[in-house]
Amino acid sequence: MNRRQALSLMAAPAVMAAPRRPNILYVMTDDHVPRAMSCYGNTILKTPNFDRIANEGCRFDNAFCTNSLCAPSRASVLTGTYSHVNGIIGNSEGADNIEKLDAKLPTYPQVLRQNGYRTAMIGKWHLSHDPVGFDYHCILPGQGLYFDPVFIEQGQKKQMKGYCTDITTDIALGWLKQKDTKPWCLVYQHKSPHRPFQPAPRHAKLLNDVTLPHPATYDDDYATRKLSREAEDMKFDISLEPDYKDLPKGLSAREKKDWIYQRFVKDYYRAAYGVDENLGRVLEYLDQTGQAENTVVIYSSDNGFFLGDYGWYDKRFMYEPSLRIPLMIRYPALFGGGKVEKRFALNIDYAPTILDLAGIKVPGTMQGRSLKPLLEGKPPSNWRKSMYYTYYEDSWRLRGKGKEAMADPSFQYFTPHRVSPHRGVRTERHKLIHYFSENNYWELFDLASDPNELKNVYDDKAYASVRADLTKELARLRKEYRNT
Repeated sequence: MNRRQALSLMAAPAVMAAPRRPNILYVMTDDHVPRAMSCYGNTILKTPNFDRIANEGCRFDNAFCTNSLCAPSRASVLTGTYSHVNGIIGNSEGADNIEKLDAKLPTYPQVLRQNGYRTAMIGKWHLSHDPVGFDYHCILPGQGLYFDPVFIEQGQKKQMKGYCTDITTDIALGWLKQKDTKPWCLVYQHKSPHRPFQPAPRHAKLLNDVTLPHPATYDDDYATRKLSREAEDMKFDISLEPDYKDLPKGLSAREKKDWIYQRFVKDYYRAAYGVDENLGRVLEYLDQTGQAENTVVIYSSDNGFFLGDYGWYDKRFMYEPSLRIPLMIRYPALFGGGKVEKRFALNIDYAPTILDLAGIKVPGTMQGRSLKPLLEGKPPSNWRKSMYYTYYEDSWRLRGKGKEAMADPSFQYFTPHRVSPHRGVRTERHKLIHYFSENNYWELFDLASDPNELKNVYDDKAYASVRADLTKELARLRKEYRNT
């Protein structure tokens, strides 16, 4: 090369390599609530690895599920759509299962794979069909077991010895360590902390020296909420006693309820702590391999959960403990840590967010919105001010039975947890819930003066204008999301 050629090369603009698309680590737990993490304010249970994602990324303080039930939530996350669009409206387990995810709807793993990503699904799946859109999958059948669980790896059943949370992480790390030049997407989902909670033996005595405080609504009398009064199957003192063979004899009804509460919530915390511990293993691997900077880490749960709130366990109702979910996102290549976002985020937003962060066009079928602008500190002026919720559970059992079934006085619409189908709208201050199968029973709550949702003010004349506005907003959202 002569001097002129060398100078010519020096003067030419540098050709920059295209930035590598980010890896995606999507982490989901089951029934995990924000208040079971120290980054969301829990002062009793320390969760350093959940906290790390929040501290090094963005914590969303108003993240909600759109249908508080395991399978529907998972379908909404995958497709970015509401239950009535994707076809999964209930858990529909067992021989009478008729629900299938609409195969015409693209899922974010499918779209990523079509655009050059290698993809894997490891852990709890809880949908009635085999995973689609993954190069590799190793899933738990149904709910799975905590100890010595069976996994289905690429269609083949294998029993594995050990604790499920640890095994799920072992499999995930094994897949991550495979050599490949493609960007990757790992859907890493835990059974824990789904009941009946069985913590790892090493955590069995965690919090033994602590007496947990009761939630403010622990002794709720359901005075203004008639359907809540009927939800007896969700009460600690009615449903959970058979689960505890070591329940002391001779306890009063109150003592029995309190004993079960302490044991129940501590085991829940212990199981959740096991996830935090294992998540730390994965984060450490990303650090060691230099992948942390360019990996999007999203942590969430399928739905909220009642931990003694209203004297209940489980979820389903549109009340805050069931509706709220944790959401933390870390992506150092895009934004710094310590962000707290108050704007509403929904689980239908995750799929479009993942695709947007990967630089891939979001399919028009997806009903959620990308959270990327919020992460960048550039919130759109038209960001949602309200959110829409639907709950159906086993209302699919009515298909083909017609109105005659509901007209029969002996017909019971209630599911085993006695939560009637409903839909609702939540704004920053108010919440309106319509139990459409219960003779148009409604509930309205002022979350500013009544954050625990104890006083139904639907028939209060002082809230007439609020009721009218929210009724219009509910109708607007139903139309927007094609739930008519």
